[in-house]
Amino acid sequence: MGADGVGGSVGVARPAFRLASREPGQATSVVEIGGVAVGGGEVVVCAGPCSVETESQVLATARAVAAAGARLLRGGAFKPRTSPYEFSGLGEEGLRLLAKARAATGLPVVTEVMAPQQVGAVARYADCLQIGARNMQNYDLLREVGRVRLPVLLKRGLAATIQEWLMAAEYVLAGGNRQVVLCERGIRGFDSTHTRFTLDLNAVPVVKALSHLPVLVDPSHGTGRADLVPALARAAVAAGADGLLIEVHPDPARARSDAAQTLDFAAFDALMTGVRRVAAAVDRHVVRQDPAQATV
Repeated sequence: MGADGVGGSVGVARPAFRLASREPGQATSVVEIGGVAVGGGEVVVCAGPCSVETESQVLATARAVAAAGARLLRGGAFKPRTSPYEFSGLGEEGLRLLAKARAATGLPVVTEVMAPQQVGAVARYADCLQIGARNMQNYDLLREVGRVRLPVLLKRGLAATIQEWLMAAEYVLAGGNRQVVLCERGIRGFDSTHTRFTLDLNAVPVVKALSHLPVLVDPSHGTGRADLVPALARAAVAAGADGLLIEVHPDPARARSDAAQTLDFAAFDALMTGVRRVAAAVDRHVVRQDPAQATV
């Protein structure tokens, strides 16, 4: 068997990621995030701002993405940044604003936790704990979220192999938390001139063959370019992704983080139209626009 559990003779050895591995004939696990089923027939879209900045910003975004058919709200209250001088989130105030947006729209909240000592506070507000790419192998953090009975969204590391990614998931599963969703968000390649990362869509069918865990794709981080996000979102659904993470902002040019890869409301609405068409072609579906939210 190869380094990522692919190839070789069938049944030669059990994968090291014992709890994450897919048994013959096993269906994809369904993980419920605030009542939204991830891993079934629906392609679930999770959308929102990279960073929570103001109450008006997060509420407007939540209403817009809900109206377009998003089922989950993403937004960062704690943001890992390359530079210590860049905006790194509002902290607990950001969590409170996400909770307000959930109350206004009904969208369950997915937000990042960066350190073991933050888990308790974030879990009080969130419906799903996101482990970012830079923390994929933060084993103390993985053990801590393994003790929590909230779903965990585990992003692939910037240079992580599929084996390493699945082993990171194994830490959470081994801790007793069986509600894990994987997220491919692009890896570092040799050409960073035209895209921020290389979105590895190979990983979607490979991981779905190896593991029963549902798989989302983040084309916002995977490309770093708003103009490329719709095409890669459609490609991800065609490849078998169970959902998407999309960054959306009322005025992307003024976003305090990840402005170049962020869609405005009109672009997100158009993306959803294209994604619905591809989902139907591969016998999946995306929910239609919510007329109640559209009138908010």
